[in-house]
Amino acid sequence: MEIAPVRGTATIEEVAARAGVSRSTVSRVVNGSTAVSPSALEAVRRAIDELQYVPNRAARSLASRQTRAIALVIPEQTDRFFGDPFFASIVAGIGEVIGESDYIMNMLIASDDASAKALGYLRGGSVDGAIVASHHTSDTFLDRVADVVPVVYGGRPARVRADDYYVDVDNVEGGRVATAYLLARGHRRIATISGPTDMPAGIDRLQGFRDAMADAGLEPVAVENGDFTEMGGALAMTRVLASGERPDAIFVASDLMARGAYTVLREKGLEPGRDIAVMGFDDSAVSTALSPALTTVRQPSLTQGRHMASVLLDILAGRPAAHATILPTEVIERGSA
Repeated sequence: MEIAPVRGTATIEEVAARAGVSRSTVSRVVNGSTAVSPSALEAVRRAIDELQYVPNRAARSLASRQTRAIALVIPEQTDRFFGDPFFASIVAGIGEVIGESDYIMNMLIASDDASAKALGYLRGGSVDGAIVASHHTSDTFLDRVADVVPVVYGGRPARVRADDYYVDVDNVEGGRVATAYLLARGHRRIATISGPTDMPAGIDRLQGFRDAMADAGLEPVAVENGDFTEMGGALAMTRVLASGERPDAIFVASDLMARGAYTVLREKGLEPGRDIAVMGFDDSAVSTALSPALTTVRQPSLTQGRHMASVLLDILAGRPAAHATILPTEVIERGSA
């Protein structure tokens, strides 16, 4: 809830500017939140005294109540959420940690047409904090949520602010080691199916691929964007094969897209792992269900979910918490590459 000053002499923005912190930090201080560092707390209190900023006490009392609930926000379409095993692992990890606390978890699948409703709910005092498990550059409503309650992001936000908290895997390094693996096995005509270009994970995995290719003095045979779905992978694989020179290996930025690529390769009479090496990313259940089993980059999704929940609980309890937690990835070798 936004706190309005009783007197018109100073605004919350002026307090933030004087204290050298964000508006959201000032809001948390006047709302009585413990999710503020001691130095920021002191700076805000000093600025409030200097500017004689007086919040509405009734509103402050209302805003500072605890609900003992957190929101898990999934800014995706419903079919994407239920169709991608990545989300199942993330939610399982979050659920393990929240289940051991005295908080309950409310899940919101906030697709584009539901973002206004989700924002209204989150800003209405129904939760103490939020975990965002996926996000795109277009999800600007999340910035307004973070102005009111502590938010922990799964993956680096598209626009990182000084007081953001996030838990991510090293996607650049993951893309690099995946490509280096293919290069080490003698492949030189390498293509990639990247993730969405409006998501940091998609951008970073593509950057890792490009870095490894540049280090080897090679140009990609093709670079086609997918959307982390099976259909997106199939469509991108079709474009790769139609682009000219046939690759001898391909790095696909998610296991689901790799499954789509398998289907197209076989339709064209090409066998994954024999005619074209295929490298995935995730190490989800999809990777072992494919034949041949998919060589892939493992990201520890379950661990990521646990860390996201732990960071938020630390913030809510007033304990120190790392703003950025980066987890390692590793190549899991199977039969496709």
